[in-house]
Amino acid sequence: MRNLLKSLLLAALATPAFAQTNSELKGNWEFRRTDENIWRTATVPGTVHTDLLAHRLIPDPFQGANEKGLQWIDKKDWEYRCSFDVTGAQLQHDALSLDFTGLDTYADVYLNDALILKAVNMFAGKEVAVKPLLKAGKNQLRILFHSPVAYDMPKFLESRLVYPAGNDASDIPLSIFARKAPYHYGWDWGPRYVTSGIWRPVYLKAWNKVQLADSWLRQESLNSEQANLNAALTLNVQEAGTYRLLVVHEKGTAAINHTLTAGTQTVNIPFTIRKPELWWPNGLGAQRLYNVTVAVMQGKDTLQKQEQRIGLRTVTVKNEKDAQGTSFTVMVNGHPVFMKGTNYIPSDNFLPRVTPERYRKMFADMQESNFNMVRVWGGGIYENDQFYDLADEKGILVWQDFMFACTLYPSDTAFLRQVKEEAAYNIRRLRNHASLALWCGNNEVAVAIKNWGWKDGYAYSDAQWASMLKGYETLFGELLRDEVKTHDPGRFYFPSSPISNWGRKEDFSHGDNHYWGVWHGMEWFEAFATHVPRFMSEYGFQSFPDIHTVRRYADSSQWDIHSFVMQAHQKSFTRGNAAIKTYMDHYHHQPKDFPAFLYLSQVLQAEGMKTGMEAHRRAMPFCMGSLYWQFNDCWPGASWSGIDYFGRWKAMQYFVKKAYNPLLVSTVQDGGSVSTYIVNDHLRNESLLLDMQLTDLDGRVLWEKQTPVTAKANTSAVQHSIRRDALLKGADSTRVILYTKLLKNNKVLSDNVFYFAASRQMPLPATEVGVTVEDNKGAVTLKLKSSQLARNVYLLLDGDADSHFSDNYFDLLPGRETTVTVQTKLTAEEVKKQLQVQHLALAYKVEKQ
Repeated sequence: MRNLLKSLLLAALATPAFAQTNSELKGNWEFRRTDENIWRTATVPGTVHTDLLAHRLIPDPFQGANEKGLQWIDKKDWEYRCSFDVTGAQLQHDALSLDFTGLDTYADVYLNDALILKAVNMFAGKEVAVKPLLKAGKNQLRILFHSPVAYDMPKFLESRLVYPAGNDASDIPLSIFARKAPYHYGWDWGPRYVTSGIWRPVYLKAWNKVQLADSWLRQESLNSEQANLNAALTLNVQEAGTYRLLVVHEKGTAAINHTLTAGTQTVNIPFTIRKPELWWPNGLGAQRLYNVTVAVMQGKDTLQKQEQRIGLRTVTVKNEKDAQGTSFTVMVNGHPVFMKGTNYIPSDNFLPRVTPERYRKMFADMQESNFNMVRVWGGGIYENDQFYDLADEKGILVWQDFMFACTLYPSDTAFLRQVKEEAAYNIRRLRNHASLALWCGNNEVAVAIKNWGWKDGYAYSDAQWASMLKGYETLFGELLRDEVKTHDPGRFYFPSSPISNWGRKEDFSHGDNHYWGVWHGMEWFEAFATHVPRFMSEYGFQSFPDIHTVRRYADSSQWDIHSFVMQAHQKSFTRGNAAIKTYMDHYHHQPKDFPAFLYLSQVLQAEGMKTGMEAHRRAMPFCMGSLYWQFNDCWPGASWSGIDYFGRWKAMQYFVKKAYNPLLVSTVQDGGSVSTYIVNDHLRNESLLLDMQLTDLDGRVLWEKQTPVTAKANTSAVQHSIRRDALLKGADSTRVILYTKLLKNNKVLSDNVFYFAASRQMPLPATEVGVTVEDNKGAVTLKLKSSQLARNVYLLLDGDADSHFSDNYFDLLPGRETTVTVQTKLTAEEVKKQLQVQHLALAYKVEKQ
């Protein structure tokens, strides 16, 4: 009977009589340069750049070296307009508003020629009451976007201060004055395109009597018997009266009758969920989400409703002194969980081009890569709702930075007021998500204050420096901290990441760390194994995308890393291509041609980053997180990403998938011993078989051992150790490999190859890889085999840039068949003709025999 009543109630709520209506103003948009009277069609959401591109008024911003020639766009003012119809029935509603969910950035908004809004913050939506200005029939909305450069230049001149915004790719850094995505002004992995436009939708809203502005479904307590929650409803009341407020979920209903007065107010409705099923991060359990409907009724009329999904779980961060320094451990449902993931940047310089399909692919890639956390980095944007919905669904915890990175900021009253509004808007928008793990004030500002030499480098006076430091504390130590306490109490907040500095040995014992000794410090990859912090929240190494992607921005005349176009798509000016070449020369022979160079750059990145990933996991519980830099790209070019701009997996992403496997076998040489670790992320013990073989490059077995092991829950431990000399017994270390694998019920759960020497020291055979192509019920399967070791086998379908292999850049062991599936639009017969197979020995200019 109870379920029947609930079903009837939900059915009634599904057909509201006077519910709020939301109409997106999507069509009929036009735009123009304000110094020209030529109106052209526009796409909204969109940007000026993409609208100009659609009309072929500018070349593709990502091709060739077009970036510099398009810098005029941000110096101009631009205007958008649209007409929309309002019916007499709509005008009968008690209230109508225009909801601007994303204006980029300095915008004057006119409705029927009346100024209704002066927007100054890209990150904060604005809703404006407009009923008195609307008329039946045609209405016109006009939005004037001021040039961000022209708008902020007076602030720079008045401040008489050059802020240390080193990533701002302009002689006069203005990015710090704008509450706008910092990366738009340039970064060391992306171009400078300072956009303007309506980047998120505009809605016309109409409602009667009461508007349900927000519903915060806060978890108060949780145990195996019951979850106690509170629905805090923010209501904009047009007509005072008694209303029925409901919370309906899968296991029950809570309802109260409440007398509301005119104006904005918050009403709390406690509710419970019996026998709660927990939400778990990816790899540890299911991502159980409960559907919850919140509604406002009067009589039989449903005036307002909101539908949400919530997950029941506890997430805390243990950041406290201990015997080894200062911990940084994410606790989920009472368990310490090693965080495996990445740093995320915006997926395009022109944000409205990121489609729902791209978001879905992104999170499918994260899940396939065995992530359980993604850091939304502070130089980008607060992502859209779909991003966090997918994080909830896929079990990816979100480390959420506020949008501040790598510089000091103003602290005047107007700036702080904008930040306060931005913070409140986004905290309220995101706080219901099960995936939201923590808030961080900024990226690298605190560590920069102490270690980057800003005071002397920018010649700040003592008074200027003291004022800037005071402003820093006001912004990150007080304002943002207090906004989190007010709007999302209980969620962990800390002012700046990292807590510790990579340049000092003692800092590896305290909190999170961004280790850039490899790359910026030009230390070799082996340093990753010795520089292990309590939580590694940034580390990385660059590579180039593959030939499919390079073709999209550079023709064959530019296929040289010193060419004009290749240099234009390398934004790490201080290291860049020279660093890649230096590391490549250290670990590898010279590549035979340009495609081989691209391939080697990816192998170099992957093998180096594998060293760090496995070192972090072996070191648990001392180290409890590994978030590499970076997941994705905002344009095509050289970068630290594992997945390029077009969604193609680089070698590193395949290595990440294996290194983040919930069960990992990892071998390392420690002094004179060779030790094999098993890392078990599961919350249960695992009974496994550890299989080890030392072979030469032709597959002859020189030593082998099988031993049953028990990998204890949520631990890393050495399961086997042997003296190096006892293992090799005089064998040439450049001609042998140690292959280890973990089996359960004869199924390989994890395997790994340990090399005793760098690739350039090994006489890698130029062996031929045999490939059998099969059509298996529409899926193309490849079976590969070689009589000798083929290291870092790379599979490429030249005729299908969107193809994706289940494995790639892998080591093909002598005599062992490896099966790979490929997602492709090609038939098996076409795959057979077009498949290219590369491996290290074939990529070198001089083959080692």
